[in-house]
Amino acid sequence: MYYKDWGDGPVVVFSHGWPLSSDAFEDQMLFLAEHGYRVIAFDRRGHGRSSQPWAGHNIDQYAEDLHQLIRHLGLEQFALVGHSTGGAVVTRYTAKYGQNKVTKLALIAAVTPLMIRRDDNPHGIDPDIFDEMRTNLLDNRADFYLDFAKQFYGYDKLLNKKSEGVIQNFWRIAMQGSIKAHYDCIHAFSETDLSEDLKQITVPTLVLYGTADEIVPPEICSQKAVKLLQRSVEEQIKGAPHGLCTTHKNEVSFALKQFLAAEDSLL
Repeated sequence: MYYKDWGDGPVVVFSHGWPLSSDAFEDQMLFLAEHGYRVIAFDRRGHGRSSQPWAGHNIDQYAEDLHQLIRHLGLEQFALVGHSTGGAVVTRYTAKYGQNKVTKLALIAAVTPLMIRRDDNPHGIDPDIFDEMRTNLLDNRADFYLDFAKQFYGYDKLLNKKSEGVIQNFWRIAMQGSIKAHYDCIHAFSETDLSEDLKQITVPTLVLYGTADEIVPPEICSQKAVKLLQRSVEEQIKGAPHGLCTTHKNEVSFALKQFLAAEDSLL
């Protein structure tokens, strides 16, 4: 598993979203490393520069992979930051392995607790949406990622802020990954229920999201996660899309720095 390890100080570990890699957090990593933190980010199995195994593309295995990386690095106390699918991974890791090690948890536009619509989640996203994603992925992955990036960063509606470079970089990162991993991960991020995991977590948790997120609507995920967590603080970035770590990188970086520096008693 490929990872980056920058800086010195309190440790912050980052878990990226689908279908990206640790590069998606480069702005936050640089900012925090320059402000006295040791920042670590990894490419999930089948994504980015990590190896491309056939199997294991599910939230349980992703959490186990993170557990093994933390053991490999000998980390004892650290904060976790997860964006989108990465939010599910750090949630499952914290509930299963990390209650005594994770000092703080940040969920950024995370897919927690559950995305898909089903009988016990009637306001979730129509399953046909995820079926369509899988179909488009198999039909022409390269074109699919170019189109998906526009919605990911809100460029389909905020045309005055469109960046061709950001779109091309999304495409570059996504195409590094395994088509099998990306296909399987759609099921993982859309159908894994993290409700019980969230209820178990006792560490201070930041729930951060953009109000214009079209990919993971806040009312379906982030706003529900706040209600399930025992010690949470909710923060919105007005007008920010799902890819807010890039489009609103300064706001996200400052929010993380403030949260990490805050005393637990204030949360």
